[in-house]
Amino acid sequence: MLSNEAKRKLFGYNLAKYRSLKGYSQEYLAEKVECSRDHIAKIETAKRNISIELLFRISLALDTPEYMFFIFK
Repeated sequence: MLSNEAKRKLFGYNLAKYRSLKGYSQEYLAEKVECSRDHIAKIETAKRNISIELLFRISLALDTPEYMFFIFK
């Protein structure tokens, strides 16, 4: 079983992956979801947790179902 820290890192990796697949910079995604670039960067590096509300906005902005961020393979 993965630790919470490992899950946060994998979540951040998935976020960065789907953001890159869309061709979005951290700054562009942050503008689309109305948060700071620093906040996105900290989520991607597991230094900050994500709120469910922000997850919904990011999912919509990236056109990626929420569950995809939680696939840890």
